[in-house]
Amino acid sequence: MNEFLRKRIERKLETLPEDRVYQVLDYIEFLESRYATKSAEAPSPLQKLAETVEDTLRVGKVSASAIRGTMDAMSTAGRVMTGLAAAGKSVVNQVAGGGPPHPPEPAAPESADPPKEPPASA
Repeated sequence: MNEFLRKRIERKLETLPEDRVYQVLDYIEFLESRYATKSAEAPSPLQKLAETVEDTLRVGKVSASAIRGTMDAMSTAGRVMTGLAAAGKSVVNQVAGGGPPHPPEPAAPESADPPKEPPASA
């Protein structure tokens, strides 16, 4: 799909109430089941969970505003989990890579006595 068509569809969807957007989604899924020539990109595990929750709420005839609130909360939780995963990955990379560089070794202390000069040969 070209960028202009995608944006045009997004603009049209923005004007519809949420319960009608779900009807559009249902229609798109129907068209996909009948006419898709290639597989859609597989959703991430978190996206798949969110879609399952959303579909379950829709089957239970929950209002669109309640579904929106639930999905907003799941979206926030997803962002938090993504941040935690990135932080954990950073820690693992530091540990696996030897961690941060070690500080330089301290220099040997200088003695108060000046070094002795070897005796001069005659």
